[in-house]
Amino acid sequence: MESSWLEMRWARPFYLAFVFCLALALLQALKLYLRRQRLLRDLRAFPAPPTHWFHGHQKIFQDNKMEKIEEVVEKYPRACPCWIGPFEAFFYIYDPEYAKTFLSRTDPKSQYLYKFIVPCLGKGLLNLEGPKWFQHRRLLTPGFHFNILKTYIEVIAHSVNTMLDKWEKLCSTQETSVEVYEHINLLALDTIMKCAFSQESKCQINSTHDPYVKATFGIGRIIHNRMYSFWYHHDTIFKLSPKGHHFQKLIQVVHQYTEKMIQDRKESFKAREQQKNTQKRKYKDFLDIVLSAQAENGECFSDTDIRSEVNTFMAAGHETTASSLSWLLYCLAQNPEHQDRCREEIKAILGDGSSITWDHLGEMSYTTMCIKETLRLIPAIPSISRKLSKPLTFPDGCSLPAGMTVTLSIWGLHHNPAVWKNPKVFDPLRFSPENSDRRHPHAFLPFSAGPRNCIGQQFAMVELKVAIALILLRFKLTEDPTRPHLFSRHVILKPKNGLYLNLKKLPEC
Repeated sequence: MESSWLEMRWARPFYLAFVFCLALALLQALKLYLRRQRLLRDLRAFPAPPTHWFHGHQKIFQDNKMEKIEEVVEKYPRACPCWIGPFEAFFYIYDPEYAKTFLSRTDPKSQYLYKFIVPCLGKGLLNLEGPKWFQHRRLLTPGFHFNILKTYIEVIAHSVNTMLDKWEKLCSTQETSVEVYEHINLLALDTIMKCAFSQESKCQINSTHDPYVKATFGIGRIIHNRMYSFWYHHDTIFKLSPKGHHFQKLIQVVHQYTEKMIQDRKESFKAREQQKNTQKRKYKDFLDIVLSAQAENGECFSDTDIRSEVNTFMAAGHETTASSLSWLLYCLAQNPEHQDRCREEIKAILGDGSSITWDHLGEMSYTTMCIKETLRLIPAIPSISRKLSKPLTFPDGCSLPAGMTVTLSIWGLHHNPAVWKNPKVFDPLRFSPENSDRRHPHAFLPFSAGPRNCIGQQFAMVELKVAIALILLRFKLTEDPTRPHLFSRHVILKPKNGLYLNLKKLPEC
């Protein structure tokens, strides 16, 4: 009788390997099934939009049409679950009381996003947790004291005027359509390089295709795609993919850029000490603060920590401001009556704008209201996420278990009709003192709130005020109806395919 192939000695190892792999696959399938059942049980008290059996709610939250999120907010006014694929679920909140409860805790940030950006930025203030985060925050906070911010005004104004000089060459007394986002992004990069690192990058003059800018754009797009692609969540699959290879090349560009900047500053320090040169810069920048922190706390603030904080501040410090300033110009172009009122206020304060000081910024009350209304209408950071370290109970009695990922949708909160009357309307008077006093303190959160609020929010507001003041003194902005804007929902809310506005040079005073 002929023996079975399984009885052959050479076949047994393959058979055992097959059985072992099959068992592992079944075990993994069982774990995923139990995970899904647990999530369904934990979220059954919260209604949600209909889900696709495999994609979940990806069509809602991955799409660049923010109106879909607004539809969800209107139908589910406090919160709702969001499924990303069949085995991953977030809990989205956009109610002020829910936000207050959520932000008052010290839960770690969700690694769903940050595990994707750690290879790029390292572990800085953005994604550190626990005692190390507290230590870094304490050491770096002096870099944002108002006495230091005051010294940046002249530097910011110089960078803004460099951009405006470029615009004058593009425009005449007639309206000219200009893609402003590219210019503003270079302006923001130039500003952060000068203010935070005392680097004369000249990126606004020498090139509109700066390799660092191109790299950060590319990294943002890849991270966004990876977030919403279930298969790319697996590191091995992602690293072997074409996107993964391109991601590594872009990271090298960013790391080489920041590493050179750090090493140049360290060499400058050494040369200064050797020559006993007592001459100092007019201001102490962010890199000074970081290197001083290392000098005083060398054991707990390593070279790796420096690189991470520099990468973090470079990315967060220029992209968010570029986005916010672009949307501010867009909103004022859409609303010429508010643009005119801002211009009148600025002229009354600055005259021809030949000089602008810290005290001038405090007098721009209406302009500040317009900035805040833009940050409400189009927040640069549309959401933040954290993973619950312990159960969370909201004021209405609804609860979530430990381990759940909670996402505060800042866009949803700022467009919630239960919180804001006519939320799609641009109305700066929402931020008048009397209206602000009546509003819930957690209804407006462009810079988050609580212990992990944005460390650079005052710097951002200073830059926005200086930039819009100088822009409105020299140019009139109107919409370009032939180039409607689209949102590109990466980590930061940017204009997709650029932002085109009609610019008209104003006569000199």
